[in-house]
Amino acid sequence: MGTASTASTASTASTDMEYRRLGASGLKVPALSLGTGTFGGRGPLFGAWGTTDVQEARRLLDIAVDAGVTLFDTADVYSDGASEEVLGQAVRGRRDQVLISTKAGLPTGDGPQDAGTSRARLTRSVDDALRRLGTDYLDLFQLHAYDAGTPIEEVLATLEDLVRAGKIRYTGVSNFSGWQLMKSLALADRHGRPRYAAHQVYYSLVGRDYEWELMPLAEEEGVGALVWSPLGWGRLTGRIRRGQPLPAGSRLHDTADYGPPVEEELFYRVVDVLDGIAAETGRTVPQIAINWLLRRPTVSSVIIGARNEEQLRQNLGAVGWSLTDDQVARLDAASTRTAPYPYFPYRRQEAFARLNPPLAG
Repeated sequence: MGTASTASTASTASTDMEYRRLGASGLKVPALSLGTGTFGGRGPLFGAWGTTDVQEARRLLDIAVDAGVTLFDTADVYSDGASEEVLGQAVRGRRDQVLISTKAGLPTGDGPQDAGTSRARLTRSVDDALRRLGTDYLDLFQLHAYDAGTPIEEVLATLEDLVRAGKIRYTGVSNFSGWQLMKSLALADRHGRPRYAAHQVYYSLVGRDYEWELMPLAEEEGVGALVWSPLGWGRLTGRIRRGQPLPAGSRLHDTADYGPPVEEELFYRVVDVLDGIAAETGRTVPQIAINWLLRRPTVSSVIIGARNEEQLRQNLGAVGWSLTDDQVARLDAASTRTAPYPYFPYRRQEAFARLNPPLAG
């Protein structure tokens, strides 16, 4: 992890970026990557996230690349493909300096081939993404969701063909359950097909469900976590306080129902501890929340987002320093909640924990 630093301000981005292997693969990714959900700004969800155009996107990429961020994540459903289009234009002239990750599988229309991960859909989705991005290969291609209607063997065979064709270099998934990911990995091994290197997951101080099953699976099988929504769907910005209304500019007014649920009491308990550590360190609440994630097992990269240059520079300040062990322990305690069955005995009973101790928390 990054070494402690006392000589930088909270709003200054560190250029001391750490690079980590993506799971058990040979691909090295930056500890922080940039999500492009704000690019394009079409539709009720993504329009509320941001409306970054090509000129603004180029400026954000300039700042990110200067800070050592080389991985940029998008998806075909982000603003109906506009995010990929804007990102493609923003990386023009420096494609060999960056890594592009995109996702497909969620519905993009009402037609029979407009959803899922069939051979027909995946082949078309990859070709469409390449066209929108203006590139001839994807560094990482991820299934945005598990498709129960398509045999896993068909999915894996199609992805292998796309890898062999040079259109994809690495594959991954997003939002899979433990059994879905493990069955996919087992079938890949059985048939000698490329294994998923990445799992793009929700993980934050106010949403630690990833630790119960997916983290141990990732540790055992060599799958790197790419963390989405590290600030709890925009809640850990430092602007939301107990007993006060949501700030006028918060995207939660329009998007709260789209995101993961958060227990109110847990949220305010975490915010109280974050505020205390912010006072101790001079760091901001988002920087502390992201830095905590960077210490967690199996995390290859944390995907940060930004509507503007100020937010980007703020989030980039999460690297180049480290929380103390005491500060981490306080955040762990504040954010812990009782795990569901069958996980809670391994957290609460010593006899169970001796057989299968948790990796984190």
